[in-house]
Amino acid sequence: MSDNLAQLHIRQHGSLLAPCESRALIWLAERMPAWVTSDQLTGLALIAMLGAGLAYWTASRAPVALLFVVVGLTVNWFGDSLDGTLARVRNQQRPRYGFYVDHVVDLFGTFFLLGGLGLSGYMSPLVAMGLLVAYLMTSAEIYLATHACGVFRISMWKIGPTEHGYYSPSAPSLCCSHRGWCCGDIPIVSSMSAASWRSAG
Repeated sequence: MSDNLAQLHIRQHGSLLAPCESRALIWLAERMPAWVTSDQLTGLALIAMLGAGLAYWTASRAPVALLFVVVGLTVNWFGDSLDGTLARVRNQQRPRYGFYVDHVVDLFGTFFLLGGLGLSGYMSPLVAMGLLVAYLMTSAEIYLATHACGVFRISMWKIGPTEHGYYSPSAPSLCCSHRGWCCGDIPIVSSMSAASWRSAG
């Protein structure tokens, strides 16, 4: 069976913003220049997460760098959300390749982000490592469940990657306004939001 015809699993995306996001992504994909490819958007998403992690690290010496964390997370959403939509709009799907590459990129991206947080002074390295381990365990469960059940659930309780993405930028702002407030100098909930749901994106 050829890769582009293989139906690996059913995607279930029932979050509150999914219908609006889908229409917006299709609108953007239809207007993307022909030279822009899905692989380029995936690479852009990875570079953006690396940039966000470096910005967190730099913020330990220059807090203004936290602004670049927000930019990095926004660019990551753009690339990570649009790459698959662009492939579907252009009928250039590669299900096996896309599933593998997209989630490997998510794993590396989360490593970069939490690594930067752990080196920033706003979060204890031990807390960052714990969050990374929790993320990897959750990712493993999602991927195994997708393989076993044939259903890839992107959302839970009407909350998905986009909903979390909207308040992920709250983590940098809390770094500025609430330093020393909670575990590792940054609230665990905010720091998790910056990296959560990557495995379901």
